[in-house]
Amino acid sequence: MTETGRHFLQIPGPTNTPLAVLAAMARPTIDHRGPEFGRLGMDVLTRIKSVFKTKNPVIIYPASGTGAWEAALVNVLSPGDKVVMFETGWFATLWNKMATKLGIEAEFITSDWRAGADAAAIEARLREDKGHTIKAVCVVQNETSTGCVTDIAAVRKAIDRAGHPALLMVDTISSLASIDFRHDEWGVDVTVAGSQKGLMLPPGLSFNAVSDKALAASKTNHFPRSFWDWHEMIEINKKGFFPYTPATNMLQGLKVALDMLEGEGLENVFARHDRAAEATRRAVKHWGFETVCQKPSDYSSSLTAVFLPSGHSADALRKTILERSNMSLGNGLGILADKVFRIGHLGDFHDLMVTGTLSGVEMGLAAQGIPHNPGGVQAAMSYLLGNAGPRG
Repeated sequence: MTETGRHFLQIPGPTNTPLAVLAAMARPTIDHRGPEFGRLGMDVLTRIKSVFKTKNPVIIYPASGTGAWEAALVNVLSPGDKVVMFETGWFATLWNKMATKLGIEAEFITSDWRAGADAAAIEARLREDKGHTIKAVCVVQNETSTGCVTDIAAVRKAIDRAGHPALLMVDTISSLASIDFRHDEWGVDVTVAGSQKGLMLPPGLSFNAVSDKALAASKTNHFPRSFWDWHEMIEINKKGFFPYTPATNMLQGLKVALDMLEGEGLENVFARHDRAAEATRRAVKHWGFETVCQKPSDYSSSLTAVFLPSGHSADALRKTILERSNMSLGNGLGILADKVFRIGHLGDFHDLMVTGTLSGVEMGLAAQGIPHNPGGVQAAMSYLLGNAGPRG
């Protein structure tokens, strides 16, 4: 059977790629050692800093966000070093597993996955570390598996109150260019990001934004590295080039994505995400369902993870919605498998895409016979009508 109409990709990333970005990526590949590429490299390497809100280098790898995780760890730590991580969900767990595989002693502060990282718990642990054996604190700003956000400024203040020298490392893979983030102002030492979420690109680029403190640590640590090494990259980046073949066409797309973000303005981008998230939560509440995130202060503007009533399969619902409406939703991960579905509302979207997504969900709930209160889409529409954003 041939599908008609567009596919609704409403997972929390990879997100929909704008046609202008796809068109830029489809341009002929250019010489990555030639002057045209040098101008492109200088342009994106300079302008990407404003998205991270930093004046320091932002390193771009041809890799997924997982690569950026590894680059962050191996550039500032040594085998056997101790770090503290906070279990906000599946992706925090994966970062923890990676650190352990690399030979880092990763201490995991556990949680129930229903809130962001607890800054007070981090502060208490650091106060116990009188010998300053903990070298870094690693947290995920927006936990993609749960829809819970961590207050990064509060974590920085907690580290400072404890008087601890630990580096602060933050995963912004599903929050950068979707939720406010301030690398310099919040005293973040290493920021990890990927191209396939708020930056509106396909998967394939990853990023490390680095502080002076992190750069200093990278000169004395003892992890062997070549591909991930910051210093060779930073040196040649000064001329717009890369030490090895970069993802040339992805960088052409990044240039256009940055044009789009700058044209809209980051504050307007964040407000658009906030509105979509609130509309989605109002629909979920009207249906009578519960979001995974319990604390309103921690609600994500990138995605909403929704519990189904006990005895109902979230995966079966997702299958029905895909078959009936040609729409993909995110699955539950780890301890949330088959219990929740995730609605992505980040990247390139507008109000009609939000209400269309919620309509697909509501039709799927009815088709599956899942008890709910009809009218969630109307609740979302009423909110959006009363809180109109700027015209796109």
